[in-house]
Amino acid sequence: MSNFITRTLSGAVYVALVVLSIFVHPIFFGVLFSIITILAVREYNHLVNSSSFHTIMSMIGGLMLFGTTWLWYNMGDLPLSSVAYLVLAYLLFSILLLVMGLFFEKRNPIQDWGNYFVSQSMVALPLAMMNIVHHHGQYLLLALFVTIWLNDSGAYCVGSLMAKRKGGNHKMFPRVSPAKSWEGLIGGILVSLLAGYVYAKLGWFGTENAYVYALIFVFLVSVFGTLGDLMESLFKRTIGVKDSGKFMPGHGGVLDRFDSILLATPIIAVFVMMFL
Repeated sequence: MSNFITRTLSGAVYVALVVLSIFVHPIFFGVLFSIITILAVREYNHLVNSSSFHTIMSMIGGLMLFGTTWLWYNMGDLPLSSVAYLVLAYLLFSILLLVMGLFFEKRNPIQDWGNYFVSQSMVALPLAMMNIVHHHGQYLLLALFVTIWLNDSGAYCVGSLMAKRKGGNHKMFPRVSPAKSWEGLIGGILVSLLAGYVYAKLGWFGTENAYVYALIFVFLVSVFGTLGDLMESLFKRTIGVKDSGKFMPGHGGVLDRFDSILLATPIIAVFVMMFL
């Protein structure tokens, strides 16, 4: 019972902070997700046993990546040359880290380089691309998060219900996530499609072709969100841990809460840039 209360309270705080950051002020959004980026990158480096030096460098790189993207989309009067300098600084910083491999005799430089670029491309970059979605519409980013939450809930409920039936359900990737089933995936998608209809009805996707765009949006979030969840499960199973961390009581680590978001966000960012 105490674990349920802890999980509920921490989940409520998480949801409240996310929603407030989307609507209160861009600076609030930038600060909150800069912190989340730093924590997520730190968590990843801890899981792969990076040195303290490489962990700090990865955290700085992730912050630079998120910060540059935030500035580009929130500082309307920022000259393009200034952004170019920031991007150049990030690239030079990354090159510096490669060169630093010369000074760590007892470490595997290829492993360190790989861990750095994975932490940037698979953790920091997707979080930075939230700025794109946020820039195109606060309700679009809210729809991204809400769809992830509804998809998880729908998949869990339908999967659990089908598991009680004769013959059970059909597992997707039992070696990675024994609880994930094809029935759950379909259930999550159906719940998300219903949510997409509601989003369009509320005007979150404008007026022209709103229902089409909303349904495509939630379908992409459901599918790629589920794949993101499975990828993190594969990662954790490979290194032999149950949770990515203990930052959120009752929920695990930051990566446990953002695993679906990390894969869905880049897809949705491209979608909104092309069609919305």
